[in-house]
Amino acid sequence: MKNRKIWQALFLAVLAFCVLAAGCGKEEEIAKPQEKKPGVYNIYYLNAGTTKLVPQEYRTETTDVDALVEELINQFLNVPNNLDCQTALPDKTYYQKFSREDLVVYLYFDAAYTSMKPGREILCRAALAKTLTQVDGVDFVNIYAGGQPLLDQKGATVGMISGSDFVDNISDVNAYARAELVLYFTDDKGEKLYPEKREVVHNVNTSLEQLVVEELISGPETFSLSPTIPRDTKILNVSVNDNVCYLNFDSTFLVGSLEVKDYIPIYSIVNSLAELGDVNKVQFSINGSTNVKFRDSISLDSMFERNLDCVASGGN
Repeated sequence: MKNRKIWQALFLAVLAFCVLAAGCGKEEEIAKPQEKKPGVYNIYYLNAGTTKLVPQEYRTETTDVDALVEELINQFLNVPNNLDCQTALPDKTYYQKFSREDLVVYLYFDAAYTSMKPGREILCRAALAKTLTQVDGVDFVNIYAGGQPLLDQKGATVGMISGSDFVDNISDVNAYARAELVLYFTDDKGEKLYPEKREVVHNVNTSLEQLVVEELISGPETFSLSPTIPRDTKILNVSVNDNVCYLNFDSTFLVGSLEVKDYIPIYSIVNSLAELGDVNKVQFSINGSTNVKFRDSISLDSMFERNLDCVASGGN
């Protein structure tokens, strides 16, 4: 009887060890990132409404870098008949050629490329970058239109574009959408807010509320406007419940060195979020606490609503 109990104990110990070992092995397996399958690429097209960038899996045995780039471009330009999608490049815009130097692929289009609406062009830019930077040995694309480097809306050269430029979080959601935002920035006096309309491409798994705050932190695109939030401010959490947006920043938000009136950063955020239509109030917190004062003058323990008094006349 005693020997039987000993054997039962040994059996249970071995069984427990096997379960733990299997569990550890499974945990390690889950923790490993998924490796890209050889010869499998995503070609990025537009949905029928030209509002989202969606991938279509494509398989090839081509391994030569230049030949593979040309092959992926041809797929990018020609949507399979069985897909309810369209190419990101408009019909009246023509691809001419590409060249490659080190890790950069230079793409050449005719001058009609610059005639695209800003939102469509950003989607096209994203589709090209996401498609081609999957190739080993290609980290960036650089777009030329009519023989000249592509310029952004401010007249600055766009330059090298990475596929990761259009990813807003680490989630593996390969769908992108265009959003039109109204963001409020200030001027060199820092006393009033001015609206700036902006079209952006974002991962659909990123909330518009977080996108608004991220774009505010990145600063204005209009030359005459100035930022309202320090660029090194970190967003810890963004959530929305019952039309209230809860924003949790790190302490950088409190001690930002921008020379603006104390209320400008607060209502830059509140007014910008209110433009989305589903946010009526904003609750700020710093490292999870609302029992703090912004610049030692504005208590954050209450919710803030849209304030048009700080918006410049004619700017709302």
